[in-house]
Amino acid sequence: MQRNLCILGSTGSIGTQTLDVVRTYPDRFAVYALCAHRSIDLLIQQAQEFKPEVVCIADDTLYTPLRDALQHLPIKVWAGQQAIAELVTMPSIDVVVAAMVGYAGLRPTMAAIQAGKTIALANKETLVVAGQLMCQLAQKHRVPILPIDSEHSAIFQCLAGEVPSTLYPLPSTIEKILLTASGGPFRTYTLEQMSHVTAADALRHPNWEMGAKITIDSASMMNKGFEVIEAKWLFGVEPDKIQVLVHPQSIVHSAVQFTDGAIKAQLGAPDMRLPIQYALTYPERLPSQFPRADLLQIANLTFEQPDMERFPNLQLAYDAIRQGGNMPCILNAANEVVNLAFRQSQCAFLEMSERIAQAMTTIPFIPNPTYQDLVQTDQLTREYLSR
Repeated sequence: MQRNLCILGSTGSIGTQTLDVVRTYPDRFAVYALCAHRSIDLLIQQAQEFKPEVVCIADDTLYTPLRDALQHLPIKVWAGQQAIAELVTMPSIDVVVAAMVGYAGLRPTMAAIQAGKTIALANKETLVVAGQLMCQLAQKHRVPILPIDSEHSAIFQCLAGEVPSTLYPLPSTIEKILLTASGGPFRTYTLEQMSHVTAADALRHPNWEMGAKITIDSASMMNKGFEVIEAKWLFGVEPDKIQVLVHPQSIVHSAVQFTDGAIKAQLGAPDMRLPIQYALTYPERLPSQFPRADLLQIANLTFEQPDMERFPNLQLAYDAIRQGGNMPCILNAANEVVNLAFRQSQCAFLEMSERIAQAMTTIPFIPNPTYQDLVQTDQLTREYLSR
């Protein structure tokens, strides 16, 4: 039986690789809806190939050229943020692949959960900004949140068979989560060297092909900080039980240490299509032609402690989730602002952490935020850092 997919962020790295999985198993998946931010040319190509029921562009100024390009096909064309939130609730959709970048993914993912859709989650900012709210909604609507991030997919796979529930594992079975990080392109750089790096330098990730925003986050280790927060909500484990290990080979995608001392790790080639396919086919594990990790060729797997002095963003993320409330929302909004500023050569690499820390000490703290509190917090943080 085919499952109808709605892919949010279809033109990005995760979205395009999700479509690779669909091409592999066309009898299993049908593309019901595609959504992109601004990449209209690629979105048109995807629509022409997969012929979804609906295509949506977030930037509503691009509605007319998108509509005109697809007018010869029986495809509904929508545009705007409100349209995306409505799109994910369509009755025929079975799975929403949440692969939009940043805070923009929060509202449609929330709407999809409230509509009872299975969530294949790549947009980590959703749980960073509103983890408690999202988990409460998922429990209320009995919606599975299946992780696509390679690290969280690895943890999820390690927990298979270990806990009574595959959706909300019992934290008592887990002693520690070992969250691996490649270390990014500046793993061996000194602070002096890092003070001179450019966005072009940061975009040269040694192991993974990702979008610009997440590649910069990886270079600053904010991405790993976000993954700590995401793991806390996905697996019910407190931050002090989540240990980050720098693993330059990116073969061990993460591991779980259990209360009896045993450690389970998930290994594989650094290819995002593997965790995407696992999320889409869960609880089955289907064959693939994706690259294999050859341990004889790799020979050595090494692990290091992350350096919080050179990569303070990781410490800021731990601080934010320990404080809770709207602090992770402040962290995320501040990071989105400075990440873009760095890419536009308006902010130095090391300055990003300083500006995030300033926002975390300036924006009012709310211990138990509502959704509207989080919306306001996001806006205030962006306004503060954009002065």
